[in-house]
Amino acid sequence: PEPSSLFDISLAEWSLHRMLRKGDLKNIDFPAFTKKTFGIHAVEYVNSFFKDKAKDRPYLQDLKDRSASEGVKNLLIMVDGEGSLGGQDAEERKKTIENHYKWVEAAQFLGCHTIRVNAYGEGSAEEVAAAVVDSLSQLATFAQNYNINVVVENHGGYSSDGQWLS
Repeated sequence: PEPSSLFDISLAEWSLHRMLRKGDLKNIDFPAFTKKTFGIHAVEYVNSFFKDKAKDRPYLQDLKDRSASEGVKNLLIMVDGEGSLGGQDAEERKKTIENHYKWVEAAQFLGCHTIRVNAYGEGSAEEVAAAVVDSLSQLATFAQNYNINVVVENHGGYSSDGQWLS
């Protein structure tokens, strides 16, 4: 049975990054571990813990099945290491945007509602902002077809300035 509480909470996989990096926990076991250890029934993945699995349907199906069998909801994937959405080189930025597509598709397959991205880039605050707006517009247009939200984390650089980010 679901625990009764005022809030439904989820656990970000990054909370267990030391265990994952040491090999004491595998991404595939994260949903069951989260439920059994903490009594939490929703999870937020970090792509770096299954970086080579975004297009691996058997792996994603196994992860989805394990989550479902535990009654754990997959909510989002935090996407890192796919390039700079605020980069100034249009070709590099196009590649970066396309690098994120596989995570939109994986998120939809897993039943998530969101991917989290970063607003990194080189240049002035204005230049990076213009590039990020363009990149996010393109990525959100793609994600809309999958019913996936794209959100930006205030995660260093200009994005740590709330006014800039808004």
